[in-house]
Formats: sequence, C-alpha cells, structure tokens
Amino acid sequence: MGCQSQKKSIGSNSEFQKVQNEFFKDASTSPLKSKDLKTFEGLDFFPIDSSFIVKAKLFRTPNTTYFEMETTTERVAKERIYGILSFIINNQTFSLKIYQSESAINEDADYLFLPFLDDSNGDSTYGGGRYIDLSIPSFDTLIVDFNKAYNPYCAYNDKYSCPIVPRENYIPLKVIAGVKRFKNH
Repeated sequence: MGCQSQKKSIGSNSEFQKVQNEFFKDASTSPLKSKDLKTFEGLDFFPIDSSFIVKAKLFRTPNTTYFEMETTTERVAKERIYGILSFIINNQTFSLKIYQSESAINEDADYLFLPFLDDSNGDSTYGGGRYIDLSIPSFDTLIVDFNKAYNPYCAYNDKYSCPIVPRENYIPLKVIAGVKRFKNH
C-alpha cells in the first residue's frame, strides 16, 4: 500500500508517440529487456512529416488463401493477402501488399497488417523492416500514415516471434517517418 510509482513523463509529438512511449515504459506491457527498461527514456522517432501520410487505393484480393508467413522463430503466422495498396510519395507510385491474419477473423475482424522494408532499414531504422496497423476501410481507399510505423518487438527483445517482412513489400526510398531503430538493432 505504501508503494508509489516512479513513472516519469515522456515527451511526445503525437498521440501515437505518446501511447508508444507509455506502453514501452510500463513494465507490465513493455517488450523491452529488464536491463533496457531500467534506462528507458523514450523511443526515438523521426519528426512527423505530412509527406508520409498518403491516401492509398486498395485493390482487394478476395478469396486468397492463408499461407504460413515466416517469423523470427520456428512459429509461423497464418496470413492472407487482403489486398494491394497503391499510393504516391514524392511523385513516385508504390504498391505494397496488406495482410489479414487468420486469427484476426475472430479476435479483431477489421485488423490489417502492413509490414514494409525501405532504404532506411539497417541505417536509421530497424534492419528487418517496420509495421503499420490498419483497419479494413468501408470503401477502396485508406489513409496510410508512415509516421505510425513501428518496430517489431523482436527489435527490442529476441524472446519475441515476429513476422518477417516479405521482400516484395519493399519501397525503394528512405521512409524517414515513424520509430527509429533501437540501439544497434
């Protein structure tokens, strides 16, 4: 009863950044190793950049079958290609596959998973790529905010099993938005 939390406020530039930092600072939810949690001051983010908030056209791929997406461990993730996103950044058109997990059908029916690689990986961002969480839109467009790109948990702690970003989900430019790499990962 006499214990008080020694939580420290972490500065943020957006609601996403604030939520991420609060999640990582909380020992009950954080994917950080205990030694990293002791010194954690906050994740390193790129400055928010509106050029990395894009309106994407969704080309749905109905009736695709689930496949076993490799992970960083022996576990496999059952995913299907929900559709192809097409969008423009810096006057260049790109496309990425967006996935739906077999487990999301029952648990979180409108959840979509967008893993991607770009030219910042291994430099200023995690070498294995980053993820963005999205929801199934009512129509055939959705907003993709790369400022909300985050690292898989295995970037912080190797006890986690993370889906490996498919090579075809590569964007040949530096996406300098979202979470930067953690330490030397």
